[in-house]
Amino acid sequence: MQRYIERSLEPVVQRAASEFPAVVLTGPRQAGKTTLLQRVFGASYRYVSLDLPDVRAAAMDDPRGFLEMNGPPVIFDEVQHAPNLLPYIRERIDADRGAHGRYLLTGSQNLMLAEKVTESLAGRAAVLRLFPLSRREAEGRPGLALAWEGGPDARPSPGAAFGDLWHTFLRGGYPELAANPGRDPFLWHASYMQTYLERDVRTVRNVGDLNQYQGFLRVLAARSAQLLNLADVARDLGVAVNTAKAWLSMLEATYQVIVLRPYFANVGKRLVKTPKVYFTDVGTLCHLVGLRDAEHAVSGPMRGPIMETAVLSEITRTLTHRGEAPRVYFWRTRAGTEVDFVIEAGGKLVPIEVKASATPRPPMARPIRTLQSDLGEAAAPGYVVHPGDVRLPLGPGASALPFGEL
Repeated sequence: MQRYIERSLEPVVQRAASEFPAVVLTGPRQAGKTTLLQRVFGASYRYVSLDLPDVRAAAMDDPRGFLEMNGPPVIFDEVQHAPNLLPYIRERIDADRGAHGRYLLTGSQNLMLAEKVTESLAGRAAVLRLFPLSRREAEGRPGLALAWEGGPDARPSPGAAFGDLWHTFLRGGYPELAANPGRDPFLWHASYMQTYLERDVRTVRNVGDLNQYQGFLRVLAARSAQLLNLADVARDLGVAVNTAKAWLSMLEATYQVIVLRPYFANVGKRLVKTPKVYFTDVGTLCHLVGLRDAEHAVSGPMRGPIMETAVLSEITRTLTHRGEAPRVYFWRTRAGTEVDFVIEAGGKLVPIEVKASATPRPPMARPIRTLQSDLGEAAAPGYVVHPGDVRLPLGPGASALPFGEL
């Protein structure tokens, strides 16, 4: 039996089911949505997968009859395949608004699902999101606070050795790989990408040539953590800029990338306004740039983007799996001074610099101090996150923080 890994979102889902008639759980394919719901509610809930063609056809042909046969409490998996069910679910909810947790819905395509949920289930459903495993979940400490939050759970992690850490980056956070350490991550991610293309991309939007779309994925991966110029990307691929924009929207809608926006304040006139793109999972990034071993990852040109992706993933997953909406940005002046991440937390802005070197030095914190000088009291003490095991001050307002203690 495959090992189950406890998820931070479990108590959030339970609370939502006790307060809303329906719960919608979205996130990338194979992030563990179905496993979580069956773990928490499976004993008392009927499970229906709309991924199966015959089940989907029955739901589309006769939604009322389908819901009569599959009454609550019920889990409808991959509900984006039968969006016409949602108005009829609303009808049943409205007939008994006092009943909570009757319908649990999952979906891996945000574009279609968000529109339909807004139309049909507004005010009737809690919408939550599940990403692949955070590091704290994989280590069995799902309630661990982030470093700047303090509190009794903000205790250091024993962390992984430098080389082991890069091995975990290659694997990424998908639960199937975490539960099966013998699986080849490169082969697994290759299979995942093929499934994603065939079962998610084709069913949502006609992207044209799938080979070109795969090329778009690889070009974005190579430009991860950089300012994104879609016109340049489109020119390199020989496609229209509008096509590149549509493909990027598709990647966002299927939870494969995070488009990171710059932070603006009163000094915004001096700041860069172009976004950056990061892949949701660091293992996906490593696969798309062709990395098979930790040695090439840590010594190659992608080591910086890999480290940044791992840090962003850990922050966004930790916050999202608590039911919060992450407010994460980057900060960059037109002169080129940049802070990789700025997190809105507790009324302050926490600056985060990311370095792939395991030897943090005071000059690495200079961009943090520039941001603190510009933003004044709004800026909190900052961190230089690195893959080593050293935590030490790096001058006024900044300290080095091992990734394992993030």
